[in-house]
Amino acid sequence: MVAVGRVGDQMLTNESGETTSHLQGMFYRTVRMLEAGLQPVYVFDGKPPELKKATLEGRKEKKDEAIDALQAAKEAGDAEAIEKYSKRSVKVTREHNEECMKLLRLMGVPVVEAPSEAEAQCSVMAKAGLVYGVATEDMDALTFGSPRLLRHLMASSSQQLNVAEFELSKALEGANLTMDQFIDVCILCGCDYVNNIRGIGPVRAMQLIQKHNNIEAVLEHLDSSKYPLPEPFPYKEAREAFKNPEVTPADQLPVFKWNAPDVDGVVDFLVREKSFNEDRVRKAMKRVVDNRGKSGQSRMESFFQVLPKPGPPPGKKVGSGLKRKEANGSAATKSGVAKKGHVLIQCGVFPTQIYNFFSVAVII
Repeated sequence: MVAVGRVGDQMLTNESGETTSHLQGMFYRTVRMLEAGLQPVYVFDGKPPELKKATLEGRKEKKDEAIDALQAAKEAGDAEAIEKYSKRSVKVTREHNEECMKLLRLMGVPVVEAPSEAEAQCSVMAKAGLVYGVATEDMDALTFGSPRLLRHLMASSSQQLNVAEFELSKALEGANLTMDQFIDVCILCGCDYVNNIRGIGPVRAMQLIQKHNNIEAVLEHLDSSKYPLPEPFPYKEAREAFKNPEVTPADQLPVFKWNAPDVDGVVDFLVREKSFNEDRVRKAMKRVVDNRGKSGQSRMESFFQVLPKPGPPPGKKVGSGLKRKEANGSAATKSGVAKKGHVLIQCGVFPTQIYNFFSVAVII
């Protein structure tokens, strides 16, 4: 979200030089959802688990490399490279998150601060029936057990992407896997907690688990000379992290309320403090106020439509030829228009891509 308003390598800033891209993206996308009859609940990341330390260090190294490459691109005047590396070099700070939370509360939107992984917290809420599903670009939400996952819900209109809905139960049925086996497949493919085994992709991982039932048995029969294990390979700890993540139990969460927005508070924050255009902010908030209490179904249908994702051709195994990140849920798309409900939005401090600053989940 921070890079949504970029022009080349320039972030959107106010007159004082403060970055405001994150607020602009959060504000107008939330306005669109509220106007469409969706009720969002934003869930922000807490402290990352220790098991994720290596992954985060790797991301930091790549970000530092992108910063160096960006500087070289500027010196060379390479506009395409500048655009490419500027997106990879964005740093989302705690201050960005705190400002977004302040804005959301002023807009009357509930916010949850997860004790650790926001995706895990979202999935717990979805499993408890507090939300319809989790909308995110990261398929790990299914591995955490979310019954439904929505992709592309927050994609910009210029991307022209249909929302794809994945159902965990259909994915498991289509792949002939139990939930425990599915988690092991995801671990074998590589995740935030462990690196993948070189030479083993989604299809091979699924075949191995279907044949041997679990990772322990797979490792007993695996040719280590052909498929050397990464070092370390804490698969048991990763399995535990997916099955029992650190979360706030659903029954300990406050009742979600979508209060009337504090229009004057929003104007004071965005216009007086952050130098947004007052006329645009007031017009956007008027759309929110005018749509409160109206029937949401027709508005939601104009906002997005969930379409079936093409399945595998006859005779082709499920998951064959798919990218690792997509294979986990590709067998589970659902047709039709999503029902009116709440939207659970996961906000990450450590995005893997620029538009992953937050993820969304629709709740009935």
